Amino acid sequence: MAPTLKVSHDQVLAWRLRQQSLVPRGEASVARLAGRLAGVQAQVASSAELAVAVRRRAPAAGSVEAALADRSVVRTWAMRGTLHVLPAPVLGPYLSLLGAARTWEKPAWQKAFGVSPRQLAALGEAVDEELDGRQLTREELVAAVCSRKGLAGLGEQLSSGWSAVLKPLAWTGRLCQGLPRGRNVTFTAPRSWVPGWAGVPDPEEASGTVLSAYLGAHGPATPAAFDAWLLRGATRKAVLRGWFAALGPALTPVEVDGVPGAYVRSEDADALAATRPSHEVRLLPGFDQHVLGPGTADSRLVPAQHRKEVSRTAGWISPVVVHGGRVAGVWAFSDTAVDVALFKDHVAEHGPVPDAGLAAEAAHLARCTGVDRPVSVRVI
Repeated sequence: MAPTLKVSHDQVLAWRLRQQSLVPRGEASVARLAGRLAGVQAQVASSAELAVAVRRRAPAAGSVEAALADRSVVRTWAMRGTLHVLPAPVLGPYLSLLGAARTWEKPAWQKAFGVSPRQLAALGEAVDEELDGRQLTREELVAAVCSRKGLAGLGEQLSSGWSAVLKPLAWTGRLCQGLPRGRNVTFTAPRSWVPGWAGVPDPEEASGTVLSAYLGAHGPATPAAFDAWLLRGATRKAVLRGWFAALGPALTPVEVDGVPGAYVRSEDADALAATRPSHEVRLLPGFDQHVLGPGTADSRLVPAQHRKEVSRTAGWISPVVVHGGRVAGVWAFSDTAVDVALFKDHVAEHGPVPDAGLAAEAAHLARCTGVDRPVSVRVI
């Protein structure tokens, strides 16, 4: 393995801004951006659209929806059990690592969701048959599956908005989302929906693809940070160590402000070392990957005393003000302005957030959301 690289956290944050197409913005396609970010969370469709739009110099409305329609990206349950948009060619490797923990085989999961291993196996076979070449709404899928022998009692679990019983089917490559039918989500089979679908590879084969994407957007990172992002720490530690070890010289160990244990792709080491701290301002949407990649528990990104303002009840992640790569406050649209609430201690420690930067970002948000009038900033 390469010699340890020593960098500051200011360098890390500035480098991530560049890697995530935030500084500078670019013209990348939705699929390219989803690849660069290691997925775009799409639990809230409007947040996914805005996450793409804020990274483009010339944002276009409905870009994610159009990419889903041309199948260059696919929406399915992915990291941490939440909906993500992922590039179609690498969907299989992501699903492989998510399924590697086999969480649905654990007695606690079976007890919590009331589905036995035999029922889940039968459910998978039924879904394979019902979705082959078809797109069904949840209601249609539930009706078709529950008409089968031994599965009639699963209507409640399958209809649940939490979709816990459907996620193992997604992670084993049996189910993903198709195109909406009106306001209804549809489900389909990846083998008949995803161009060039090659199935779900073994985790050992898939790990390099996913690790490389994650570290390319959110590195340097520790194995624990990667596992928290992937599935909230559900991967066995020996398996996790094996995935990192398998990359060998493709990874470079990193000390960040003297703290060891992180890794970056070796191909990125020189660029990271040469990166200078950033003073740029960005207004990012809720559920943005800049925050979700490292996680809100990373106090170097989200100050611990402000975590509850960013990570709110029911899993809601606030839109954030980013200054120099750090979360410096939160924001929201009002009728006439972008209301910004800055963290006073950020200003004291890292300097004032430039008014000009906030104004420029408000103007870009207006372009991203199709607002055809000037949008002011109100610091509250």
